[in-house]
Amino acid sequence: MRFIVSIIPTHYSIQPAHLARALEDRGFEAMFVTEHTHIPVCRETPFYLPGELPKDYLHAYDPFVALTLAATATTRLKLGTGVCLVSEHSPITLAKQVASLDFVSGGRFVFGIGAGWNAEEMADHGVAFNDRWAVTRERVLAMRNIWTQDEPEFHGDHVDFGPLWSWPKPVQPGGPKVLLGANSRWTFDRIADYCDGWLAIDASFIPEFITPEQGKELLRESAERADRPFSDFTIAVGAPVPEPARIEQLVRLGVDSIAFVAPSEPADTVMPALDEWARFVEAYP
Repeated sequence: MRFIVSIIPTHYSIQPAHLARALEDRGFEAMFVTEHTHIPVCRETPFYLPGELPKDYLHAYDPFVALTLAATATTRLKLGTGVCLVSEHSPITLAKQVASLDFVSGGRFVFGIGAGWNAEEMADHGVAFNDRWAVTRERVLAMRNIWTQDEPEFHGDHVDFGPLWSWPKPVQPGGPKVLLGANSRWTFDRIADYCDGWLAIDASFIPEFITPEQGKELLRESAERADRPFSDFTIAVGAPVPEPARIEQLVRLGVDSIAFVAPSEPADTVMPALDEWARFVEAYP
């Protein structure tokens, strides 16, 4: 079993290099960071989780800057976005950022993606809320072309460019794994179409959320329809409340990794939590 720690890095939280070294020293598999380019002051879209929007969503670092700092401070720790909002990026520029981070880290990047939930945020990037999934799909496919071809091009409804040159290429053949963070009945067909796995949230406190148990079977069915081997897909589950009994259930379910969510707080608050979670790393070698 592999264990991940996810955080929204900010100017007042434990800094990325410090956190990354601490995670690698304790045997964690990866460090994931969250992205929001900004939060519009005039936001009407409701937060997708219960309660008010946490203040750290307003203060998040650029994920690629944070993960580059983490990469320079470590040698084995994997580095992931959880999630990068693809709908808010130029695919040509984002392909370069991903490939560069994968290259300088020696192939340690994991590309967790999402389409976004904040309509006003993506509108500031010129993307209509109803188009977000079609835009995300084409941008991922376009990036895969850039990562794998010497003179890639792409022609779609939302992405269109002629042959171009772009280096470096990612160290990982075909580019890093693309894991989709979403939770709807369409999620699993989308994963089978253009991704390599699912970033799930184990949120039993939200009745309408698809559980990891349900999602695993839905992904199996989608993989079969897409004629892709189910064994090719990765399932990572975020565990907001790391209860030992539930961790054991997820291990038995056969998920590939479990992510704990660190608070956006200074080191003296975060480090004791890491020490507590490291017990799971030791218990499930």
